[in-house]
Amino acid sequence: MNPDVVTIGLGYIGLPTSALMASKGMQVHGVDVNPEVVKTINQGKIHIIEMDLEVAVAKAVKAGNLKADVKPVAADTYLIVVPTPFKGNHEPDISYVESATRAVLPFLKEGDLYIIESTSPIGTTEKMRELIFRERPELKGKIYLAYCPERVLPGNVMYELVHNDRVIGGVNEASTEKATAFYKQFVNGELHATNARTAEMCKLTENSSRDVQIAFANELSLICDKADINVWELIRLANKHPRVNILQPGCGVGGHCIAVDPYFITSDFPLESQIIGKAREINNYKSFWVAEQIKKARHAFQLEHGRPPAIALMGLAFKPNIDDLRESPAKYIVQKVLQESQDEVYFIVEPNIKDHQVFKITDYKEATEKADIIALLVAHNEFKELEFTEEQVVLDYCGVRNN
Repeated sequence: MNPDVVTIGLGYIGLPTSALMASKGMQVHGVDVNPEVVKTINQGKIHIIEMDLEVAVAKAVKAGNLKADVKPVAADTYLIVVPTPFKGNHEPDISYVESATRAVLPFLKEGDLYIIESTSPIGTTEKMRELIFRERPELKGKIYLAYCPERVLPGNVMYELVHNDRVIGGVNEASTEKATAFYKQFVNGELHATNARTAEMCKLTENSSRDVQIAFANELSLICDKADINVWELIRLANKHPRVNILQPGCGVGGHCIAVDPYFITSDFPLESQIIGKAREINNYKSFWVAEQIKKARHAFQLEHGRPPAIALMGLAFKPNIDDLRESPAKYIVQKVLQESQDEVYFIVEPNIKDHQVFKITDYKEATEKADIIALLVAHNEFKELEFTEEQVVLDYCGVRNN
């Protein structure tokens, strides 16, 4: 018997979505190009850290509702949940979406539903419609195509997939209705109907808005450093205004969404997206600036003490309390600092991963006990419990000591 749904991509969104659908009794066939990922999932285990996901996958696999494979099969609904990386100068690369579409092309039949969830440039769904009908002209007007972006918070994905509102845009009204009926099976949040282009732009707009807001906070932090003002206190006081809500600064912006999606707009609309483009520059510069500050502290310590310092670089993930290192500013900072290392001892800390192919990971308690300079890059919960000595130089770029 054919499954109800084929999910192409079993990463941070594809796997939780597949497990959720399976938990509702749907037969889900998940596809991933990585055989190890497929093997892990079929054992009822997971290859990423996400709250409640392991239990959901284990139950779904045991019940026989979720199966992983390296190839798709025939189904009624196809979900495209693959990465959309960059090529050239931050130009979106939709080749993964195209490859996933070509993979399901032979299986498409009249009445099927095809949905892209991958973050995509405006017009991608229409491009895939053209590809499908060019290769399978007999399907023209006989299948449904839509775009429905995810909008979940890593670390709380399983809850938000169910409870967050979704924006659903079809290439025509019938496709929108068909996709809406599909998501009603497992989403409790409100489903908002629109067209595919608006849905694509909605996803990009949401994350660009966050990026601009964070850029304002990061710009304030740079100004306050020069003006000898505590930026954390400043923002706390400014936010006492009833109509002001400034976000917290950090050491940059990372992740697969906020640090990426604005480029999908600036690439296609460079002259019209001045604020969005500048926000990206500011947030990227903040990471460079943090790396430079750590190098300055290293040099100052050497001059004062006549010996190289031991330095703890605290955090590699792109946000607190997750294991996701994609587009992480902290990882960039660590790489930047280590590029010019000499005789110093470095402790690289990331409590949410056991090991890393490039960095030797040190326990956070051991690192803080042995370090002369402690650079707090990610506000993990573990770091908030730490106590430091008066002799230690503590550089807090994420508000661990101010919240």
